[in-house]
Order: sequence, then C-alpha cells, then structure tokens
Amino acid sequence: MSTAVVSATKYIRWFSDIGINDIPSVGGKNASLGEMYQQLAPRGIRVPNGFATTADAYRLFLSESGLDEKIEQLLSGMNIGDVGSLQHHGLMIRHMILETPLPDALSHAIVEAYHQLSRGGGELADVAVRSSATAEDLPDASFAGQQETYLNVRGQASLLDACRRCFASLFTDRAMSYRAKRGYGQMQVALSIGIQQMVRSDLSAAGVMFSIDTETGFRDTVLINAAYGLGETVVQGSVNPDEYYVFKPTLREGFRPILKRTLGTKAVKLVYDDGGSKMTKSVPVSQTDQQRFALKDDDILQLARWACDIEDHYSQLTGESRPMDIEWAKDGRTGELFIVQARPETVQSHRLTNSLERFHLTQSGTKILSGRAVGSKIAQGRVRLIRDVTQLSDFCDGEVLVADITDPDWEPVMKRASAIITNRGGRTCHAAIISRELGLPAIIGTSRATQMLSPGQMVTVSCAEGETGFVYDGALSFNVETIDLGALSRPKTKIMMNVATPDEALALSFIPNDGVGLAREEFIITNYVKVHPKALLEFDSLDDATWAAVEEATRGYDDKPEYFVDRLSEGIAMIAAAFYPKDVIVRLSDFKTNEYANLLGGKDFEPKEENPMLGFRGASRYYHPSYREAFALECRAMKRVRDEMGLKNVKVMIPFCRTVEEGRKVQEEMTQHGLIRGVDGLEIYVMCEIPSNVILADQFAEIFDGFSIGSNDLTQLTLGVDRESEIVAHVFDERNEAVKRTIAAVIQVAKEKGVKIGICGQAPSDYPEFAEFLVRQGIDSISLTPDAVLPTTIHVLEIEKELRREQ
Repeated sequence: MSTAVVSATKYIRWFSDIGINDIPSVGGKNASLGEMYQQLAPRGIRVPNGFATTADAYRLFLSESGLDEKIEQLLSGMNIGDVGSLQHHGLMIRHMILETPLPDALSHAIVEAYHQLSRGGGELADVAVRSSATAEDLPDASFAGQQETYLNVRGQASLLDACRRCFASLFTDRAMSYRAKRGYGQMQVALSIGIQQMVRSDLSAAGVMFSIDTETGFRDTVLINAAYGLGETVVQGSVNPDEYYVFKPTLREGFRPILKRTLGTKAVKLVYDDGGSKMTKSVPVSQTDQQRFALKDDDILQLARWACDIEDHYSQLTGESRPMDIEWAKDGRTGELFIVQARPETVQSHRLTNSLERFHLTQSGTKILSGRAVGSKIAQGRVRLIRDVTQLSDFCDGEVLVADITDPDWEPVMKRASAIITNRGGRTCHAAIISRELGLPAIIGTSRATQMLSPGQMVTVSCAEGETGFVYDGALSFNVETIDLGALSRPKTKIMMNVATPDEALALSFIPNDGVGLAREEFIITNYVKVHPKALLEFDSLDDATWAAVEEATRGYDDKPEYFVDRLSEGIAMIAAAFYPKDVIVRLSDFKTNEYANLLGGKDFEPKEENPMLGFRGASRYYHPSYREAFALECRAMKRVRDEMGLKNVKVMIPFCRTVEEGRKVQEEMTQHGLIRGVDGLEIYVMCEIPSNVILADQFAEIFDGFSIGSNDLTQLTLGVDRESEIVAHVFDERNEAVKRTIAAVIQVAKEKGVKIGICGQAPSDYPEFAEFLVRQGIDSISLTPDAVLPTTIHVLEIEKELRREQ
C-alpha cells in the first residue's frame, strides 16, 4: 500500500466507511452522518455524501506544529470562571491555530478527497465544512453549537482555511466553558471536520426538527421549524421560522396528521455570496414570501416520516427510546429534501417523569410584551441588555438577559441568568436550546424586547401560561407546585379533564387522567380562528373595513372558508393527539349570539337578543337556514381530524339540545357531511343541561351514545336562576337538593339504558362533597379543571374504597 493511501486512510474517512461507533475517531456529528449515509440512505433518507478528517489528523496538527505544548501552557494560566480570562486566553489560542499551516500530509489528504468528492460535477464542489468534536452529541450532552460550521466553501485554498478555522473553534469561549461545566479536560477532546456536499437550500428552505416536543417532552410529536435559505438562520435564531407539529402514531399508520401550522415572519434568508468576499450573505425576504409557509404539506409529512425512521434506527442501536435533534435542507434546484445532521436530543428525553412541577402566578400585573415560551417556569430579575460580546463581562448573576439574538459565545454568562428574552428566534434556535439545557425560562421572538425593556428594570418572565410567554413589569408573586406521580392508582370512576385551549394540551397530558371530558370548540374558535364563519363564507359582501380586517387575519388563504376548517381542525387535533388514544369529547360550538357577535365580522350576522342564554345557541343553530352552511365547516373540520389525521379517539358532543327531534335534525346535518353515528367508531353524546334532557332521558338515550351533565346550565334552569346575575348569585348552588335529585335521576336512566354518563360542569372541581355524591350515584366519569384532577382523583379513590367496605 502506498504512503499516500495510508495517509488518506489514517487522516480521512468517507461517510460510507464510518458509523455511530466511530465517535472517538470522527466525533459525534460525523459518526452520525456516516451511520445515516450507510444505514438509512439505502432506505430512502437522503444524506449528502462527504468525508471526515480524523482525531489523529487533529493530533498530528497539534504535535507536528508544537501547538499542543503551547496551548497547555496557556490553559494553565486561565481562570475558567472569569469571563475576561476566558476571553483573553481563548483569543490567544485561536490566533495561534489560525496562523499555523496544516501539515502537508493532512493538506494533501483533504485536497485529494475534496477533488474526489467533486468528480462528475465538472467543477469543484460547494461544500459545508462542519466541526465534530469527539465528546459531541453524546446521550447526556449535546455540545450543540459549540464549534463552527462554514457553508458554501469552494476551492482548495478556501477549504483548507475553513478547516483551520474549525480547529480553532474548539477553543471558543463557549466551547471551553461548556467542556469545563461537563467535566471534560480541555485537551481531552479532539476535533474532526466533516466536508459534505452542499444542498442548495439557499434557493429553497431549510431548518431543524425534533422527534419530541421541545417544551413539554411529549414524545409523540415531530416539531419542525422552517425558513427560507440556508438553515443557519434557524439554528442561530436570526429569524422567526414557521413551525409545524406532526403526530407520530397516526403518521406511522398512513394518515396525514399535521396538528398545527404557525406562520413565522422569516424576514431574512442566508444565501450564497458568489460575487462577494464572503461565502454567504443575508438578504431580505419579500412580504409575499413572508406571508406564505416555507413548506408544503407533502414536505412536512416526508420530513416527519424521516424523523420517525431516524429515531427508530437510533433507538434500536441503543436499546432505548432515543428522540433526535435533526437538521434538514431542501434543494431548490431539484426539490429534494435532505438530512444534513442528526444528534440525540439531550434535555426533554432525560426529564424525570415521576413528578410534575407546575408554576402559577399568584398576582396580576402589567404585561409589557410577549413571545414564544421556552419551558414552563417563572423567573424574575433585573434587565441586562446585551448587544455584543464586549458587554458580557458586565453581566451579574440572576439578571434577565435581553438581546436581539444570543450568540454561542455568550453561553458562559447565559448559565448565570435567571431568564432569557430575545427579539428573534424560534423554538429550535440557540437561545431556546441552551435555555432548556440550563433549565431557564426564555421568551423568544418578541420582536421588541430590546426596545421595550430598560436596563435595570425589574421584570417577571412567565412561561407558565401555555405556548405564549409574557414579560410583566415588576416582581410578581408566584408559587411552585410539585406533584408526585409515583404510585397513584386509577379509580374505577374515570377522572377526565376539561381542556380549554390547544396550547396547553401537551403539557396537561402528563397529569394522570382518563382522557378529555370536555374540549369546547368555542375556545378554539376564539383563540385559533378569531373570525366568524359567516364572514368567511360571505367574504366578498363585507364592508371595506371588515373585509380588510378579515383579509389580514386570514393572510395566505385565498379560500377563506378553508381557513376556518384548517384552524379549527388543528386546534381539535392538538388536544386529541395530546391524550391519544384516550377519549377526547369535543363539544360543538356553543356561543351565544352576543358572543358570536364579538368574533371578527360577527356583528353583521348575529341577531340581537334580550336573553342570549336562552336564545339562538347550541343545537338550534346547526340545522337553521341562517347557520347551516357555517355548521358544515365545523363538520368538515371534525371529519378531517378523524379521517385524514386518524384521530379516531375524538367523540362529538351536541350542546343545548332542547328536544329529541332537534337531536335527530342535528345528526341528519352531520350525516350529510360524513359524520355518521356508529360508522368508523364515531360516538355522539349530548349535553344534559336542560330539564327536558332529564325528563326525556330515556328517549335521548335512544339516539345518543351518552350524556355529559353540564351542571352550570342545569342548575340555572332547574332553579330558574340567571347564573350571570350577581343579585341572585346566592341562590345558584349545584348542591341544591333539586339539582342533585335531577342529576341522580338521569344517572339512573343512563344506567338502565346502557349508555355512558359523565359530568363536565364546574361543580365537582369546586366541591369535593359534590364529587362524592356523583361517585355514590355510580356516574361513569367526572371531567375536571386541570388543577382539580389530582386532588379529586385521590378523593375518589378514598370514596371508592369506603364504598367497597360498605358493601
């Protein structure tokens, strides 16, 4: 074997020759690329070809140049806990590396492999040059963003310079600080360099995806972030990307379960700078492109399938579930998708699940601004505005770090912050990843944090209110509830949950439960849709001002009714997926006319009623000529969730159904739109909230699969009390004997008829003695507000134990 071949073998390894067991030689990133290129590319997952320099190549560079001794000497005089010392010594080491030429044997090996990679293209290839540390992408530490990546590198001189810069990046401030924090010696880690064919995503889109929800640790979703151009803008957080959630279980069964699409601003994109002095440049994105999604549904689903396949492969390798953090790119010339990196997710996948920590604000305050919440904690501190690296030495422990975006070089001070707030970035940007790893609340993508917050201002950062995080003025009081989930058994009586908004669903699913007893469509419409369905159906007839407002709310949609179906189906699907395969009972819209009128465009379509509580609401709307078309949109959304997304655990509930005949009419309308009771497992329930539902319970039981008692309206109509009147509020009490007898009667009829019966009203959440009454009556299920689920579960277990003793 010739010397040249031996050198190439020792210092260069092709992706086709390496796998996940080669981390000591080529680092985590390159070992993973080789693993995918060998094992997954033949199965259809596209991975760009490339090669890696070895740890031996790095050590040759240090030893032959004498850099190893010089670096060790400098490190001996560095105080890792002093930001100034860290910056000074890191800068000196990097300068030494950048001024030292690579050994001839290594240079020749890299250039020869580069020319081989370029063969067949007619010219030298554009490549990505990526750093891969030998202590990187381990199951317990991501080392994400610690070393550098260079994109659109062309020509051997540029390639060798980029390689030297990668070696130097092993001694950035953040890399040295991170290694010290994780207990790695500074000279213990070697650096491999991956040289990989570029994907021309500068002509299309790129981004990051996780096979786990990054905020809650929910394992059955794929979270995809996407923006135009090269993917570094998403990783760095310099754009607010589009966001997509896909549900893994039904995706694997062949359905199309895109649970949620969130449009990002995507204001800039990173493209090739072929005519300039730099390899890449940032350019603005047109308003038209900003207002459309970067990916089509087929691409979203393909990426999600690949995420599942990659997770499955790595889980089989390790013998345990292994959620993954994956970078992807779409080639604008061919339209093909590629996977360009994959590493283990290291934060949520290691979260302990035997306890649940919930933060609650106990004081109201003034909201200054909002953004995307990272984590679910609350923190306080004084604002420290950081605009560049020179200000890092001023940072004090416990301050709130506020910046346009965070830079990986800032990691040494990020761990000293109480919270982080940025103008830009998505859930997979650097600030979000590091915040999760450090266990800090962060609010990203606020747009105006650096303008709205003042240095030294005391603020409260709350990520405990769902998907949206809020910054409050001042130090607000809050408490932390730790819930032990250890040995809690399940009672015979099902304890279900009332879920108000889709944004909370994934987090709430971790509370021990038996499903969702009430998901109100009107909450989803208010928060997700915001537009009256008739305003969408009759869009062209709206007055100019309303037309403009609806157009702005539905930007990107030429088919306005389709906007309603998309948004409503996604809202329902998020809740259904969070609790899958448990039952999720979705109540069809039950706005009153005055509430419908408050939706955008609603005033033009709603009558004015003296008593909306007893007027045109619930079932009576669905078959009425003035609303039938709008109800069809609700049916389309429900059918999409069940049939296209595969979420068959969704059950439908009809509210405020006054007569048996009305129940039949509503089901006839549903049948016209493909929602047929009993077909494909569809169950249809009716709210029991009107005395007629109780008096004719035997007849309602013939046409419905079950009842859900709405104790608020049933109490109101049994006692003749306006539940919204303060004057007679003292009379309103679900524990009144008349109400209890009414409820006991309908439970008995349901038992006799063999249909299900539960309760979703407020009473059992507020009154433990009312929950005891229901259990003793033999109710099948009790659906509660989330905060009442655990205490009521414990209480019901005690009641059931007592009942067994009595028997």
